[in-house]
Amino acid sequence: MSMFLDQVTIDVKAGKGGDGMVAFRREKYVPDGGPAGGDGGRGGDVILEVDEGLRTLMDFRFNRHFKAIPGENGMSKGMHGRGSEDLYVKVPQGTTVRDAETGAFIGDLVEQGQTLVIAKGGRGGRGNIRFASPRNPAPEIAENGEPGQERKIELELKVLADVGLVGFPSVGKSTLLSVISSAKPKIGAYHFTTLVPNLGMVTTSEGQSFVVADLPGLIEGASQGVGLGTQFLRHIERTRVILHIVDMSGMEGRDPYEDYLAINAELATHNLRLLERPQLIVANKMDMPDAEENLKLFKEKLAAEQDDEFADPIPVFPISGVTRQGIDALLNATAELLDVTDEFLLYEEEVEEDVVEYGLRNEGPEFVIDRQPDASWILSGEKLEKLFEMTNFDHDETVMRFARQLRAMGVDEALRTRGAKDGDIVRIGNFEFEFVE
Repeated sequence: MSMFLDQVTIDVKAGKGGDGMVAFRREKYVPDGGPAGGDGGRGGDVILEVDEGLRTLMDFRFNRHFKAIPGENGMSKGMHGRGSEDLYVKVPQGTTVRDAETGAFIGDLVEQGQTLVIAKGGRGGRGNIRFASPRNPAPEIAENGEPGQERKIELELKVLADVGLVGFPSVGKSTLLSVISSAKPKIGAYHFTTLVPNLGMVTTSEGQSFVVADLPGLIEGASQGVGLGTQFLRHIERTRVILHIVDMSGMEGRDPYEDYLAINAELATHNLRLLERPQLIVANKMDMPDAEENLKLFKEKLAAEQDDEFADPIPVFPISGVTRQGIDALLNATAELLDVTDEFLLYEEEVEEDVVEYGLRNEGPEFVIDRQPDASWILSGEKLEKLFEMTNFDHDETVMRFARQLRAMGVDEALRTRGAKDGDIVRIGNFEFEFVE
């Protein structure tokens, strides 16, 4: 079983706010005690936090539900409930977060210790001390805590590496990584030896260092789901420089130049912006018999495709992962290219401009009315259901307050317009009451 997991969907639920309390002062020698019910505490947020010690999303393989602790309920003598601690969920560097239901981009976590609030905890309900007024100095009204935000999110890991090795299977990417770094990827004389991305730290002869990612081999049609490539093309998106490995031996009967074009076509199909990244062509397996002749033909075809006849020829670095021929020149050229290459923004098209908008925002209807086969009426809607959940039905005054809120929203009039009659059953969730004219 592969121990690498780079895409997962999880459910998160922030903590509910604590309930407010209905209480009164009943102390000796205090004849007019008045209300003394405290507010509930705030529910905990669910927060993603980057942990550089993690390399995959394997921690989410068997635990995909995260729920923060609710706030403490209000108490008597005007004491407020304690707010809950936030729930921190550790994720690896390079994690992209999206809403699983809408696909909306939420955030990109790339720096150690970076945090992102993905579910806000509910505020605490107000105790009856908050509802005291000259008209009602001793109210029996308190709110339940606000429900915490609940959502389904998608985590996608795109490994953080400066340089990405791409190419067909068995062109020598894993061998090259094992030669230039202390990484020990699995190496074999068959396709798809590399099943997961491997990272290695490289230090050049001139003392510069960078991180290289050996990615599973691509084949024609990878961007449409053929082979393994479609699972790992996302990891190339964060790299600043691409080393395009081409097998110059032609041992498998393939044309090196056709391989070069095919891989670039797959990169462009996955994300056209990948072709904006600087790319170094690495002619590997130069220790094989036909490699020199194939390299000569490759360079001729490459030069023929150049648009600008006066431009410098595209550099090709002949190397051998086995004999270590040309390795130092390749690494030094890569380091120099990294020095002059900035990071590429993955989501710049989704960054919102800081613009102030004036006008009315259409947030949709506050409630929805449906008729059931048994002639009852069903009320739903985000705002209405939130008011319902924050209503404490143990006290008559609170129930009457909820009725006034429904009337102010226009629910009574809407039911009457739809044909509701005196005595009809109206339901909100599991709660039901009679419609009264």
